[in-house]
Amino acid sequence: MNWTTMMTAAMATLALAAASGPVRAQTLAQRIGHTDPAKMRELSDVHAGAGKMRFGPLLGADALSTNLIFVHRGVIMPKSGIGQHYHNQCEEMFVILDGEAEFTIDGRTSRVKGPAGAPNVTGHAHAIYNPTDRPIEWLNINVGLTKSYDNFDLGDSREDVALDPIPQFMTMRLDRALLKPVGDKDGGTGEVMYRRMLQPTVFDTPWSYVDHLMMPPGTSLGEIRQPLMSEVYYVVGGEGEVTVAGEQVRIGKGDAVPVDINQARSLRATGSAPLELMVVGIAKDLAAKAEYVAATSPRRN
Repeated sequence: MNWTTMMTAAMATLALAAASGPVRAQTLAQRIGHTDPAKMRELSDVHAGAGKMRFGPLLGADALSTNLIFVHRGVIMPKSGIGQHYHNQCEEMFVILDGEAEFTIDGRTSRVKGPAGAPNVTGHAHAIYNPTDRPIEWLNINVGLTKSYDNFDLGDSREDVALDPIPQFMTMRLDRALLKPVGDKDGGTGEVMYRRMLQPTVFDTPWSYVDHLMMPPGTSLGEIRQPLMSEVYYVVGGEGEVTVAGEQVRIGKGDAVPVDINQARSLRATGSAPLELMVVGIAKDLAAKAEYVAATSPRRN
C-alpha cells in the first residue's frame, strides 16, 4: 500500500471525527490499542522515503477528546525509512524502541541509538532512515493544533547523507539510568522510578510532556483525575493492570492506553519484571497547557 493513499483515507476519517466529535468504544478494553504484527500493513514510499516498512495504528483521533491525532506502531526495514516532510499544524515524534536510526530535523542528520526519539514541532521538517541490516521497532505520536493532520513532502529520502556527530536537534532517550526514585507516587504504594523526558516548552501545540516511568513488581500509582490533561500510556515492557473511570484491564508490552480529561486512573505492576511506560500528556487546549505549566513550575523567591 502507498502511504499517500493510506493517509488520504485517514484524513477523511479525521474530518468525519472532527465534525461528529469523539466516538469511543464502550469499554476500556476496546479503547486500548494493541501492537499486533499480524495486522500490520506493508507500506512503501512513505513520505517519499526509501524501501519498505510495516505499519499498524494503535490509537486514532477518536481515542481522546484532546488533539491527539494518532499513535502508530511499526517496523522499519533495513535500508528503509520515512522521507523528509514538513508539518505546519501538527507535531510528531518518531521513536525507535531498539537498534539505531538516522534521525533528521530540518536537513541535519545524526545517528541515534534506541530506545530514543526526536520531537518535530510545528513548522519544521523531519525524517528517519534505518541504515542497518536489521529491522527497527518504530513508534510514532502525532498531536495537532486541531485534529487535522497536515504534511508537505520534500521528496528527500535522506539516504547516504552527511551525519553530525552530535544531534543539532532535540532528542529524548528512554534511559533507565536517568530515572529517579519516587515513593508512593500519586498516593500509590512502593517506590517507582520516574523522569520527565520532554517538558511543555518543547511543544507548540497542546502536547505538554513525555515521561518515562518504571514500576517494579508489586508497586502501584494511586488514583488521580486531571481536569485539564489527557494522557496516553504506552507499555514499553512488563505487565500490569490499569483502571480508568472504574474499569480495570490487564496491559502488556506494546499496548497504548488512552486516559481522557477528568477520567480517574490508577496503575499496578503485576508481572515478574518491571512495568515500563512512556507517558504522553496532552492538554485540553493551549490555555489549559499554560495553566498546567503555571501550576507545576517551580516557584522562585
